[in-house]
Amino acid sequence: MNIQELSRLYDFEGKTVVITGGAGVLGGEMACALVGCNANVVILDRDPTLADQVVKRFEKTKGKYLVVKGDVLDKTSMEEATAEIIRHFSRIDCLINGAGGNNPKATTNPEQSFFNLSTDAIKFVSDLNLLGTILPSQVIGRYMVEQKGGVILNVSSMNAFRPLTRIPAYSAAKAAVSNFTQWLAVHMAQEYSPAIRVNAIAPGFFLTEQNRFLLTDKETGGLTARGRKIIDHTPMGRFGKPEDLLGAVLWLLSPASEFVTGIVLPVDGGFSAYSGV
Repeated sequence: MNIQELSRLYDFEGKTVVITGGAGVLGGEMACALVGCNANVVILDRDPTLADQVVKRFEKTKGKYLVVKGDVLDKTSMEEATAEIIRHFSRIDCLINGAGGNNPKATTNPEQSFFNLSTDAIKFVSDLNLLGTILPSQVIGRYMVEQKGGVILNVSSMNAFRPLTRIPAYSAAKAAVSNFTQWLAVHMAQEYSPAIRVNAIAPGFFLTEQNRFLLTDKETGGLTARGRKIIDHTPMGRFGKPEDLLGAVLWLLSPASEFVTGIVLPVDGGFSAYSGV
């Protein structure tokens, strides 16, 4: 590879990247980075108005964007959204399965034991994280098969490596996402095309609106006992920032990683490497 080719590795001009959950904190940061790298970015969300704040950051970039309504738990909705994307950009080169999250009702605490966790809440967390990764991969993956190329990037979690206390449904669902990532990578390469790659990132502990109630004290703004334990077991000594994911994301979507498939890459400040002794 010559110098000119190397310099273009992270230029996504002409490439269309779909991000489910692209209006969220982490997905929004990925969307901004990819627009900045000249990609055609599609933010797919059940509530398109949530993308307004993300889109405001797209000014003065060469990349194009589209906001599409779509429900990752409804295959018909995903098919309609995907058809709209194809009409607009002609093809889909990358899919980031960023939709996911937890539910406080599926979280144990002194007032809510494991034995009393809501069945509906457990099912919600399982469906949102696992089914919400599988269905978009089915619908958009079919187009990648026709194109004989593409990249699917899933979002797993550090909980898939080390299940944390209190969040059994979320930990189990993210472990399933990691397993599905490996399965789909092999399936696509063997059955359809080795140019279709499937990987995942496993973020460590990023402070978001979804987990803030677990990690920080609402009254004082300081760390909870749980938040302090996490920091004490993170060699870098801090929570992740959304932009900390961008190097891994851009690498896994780009030709720089064209011989990489089936991996789950930790982005965790060293959490998974630390034994505590």
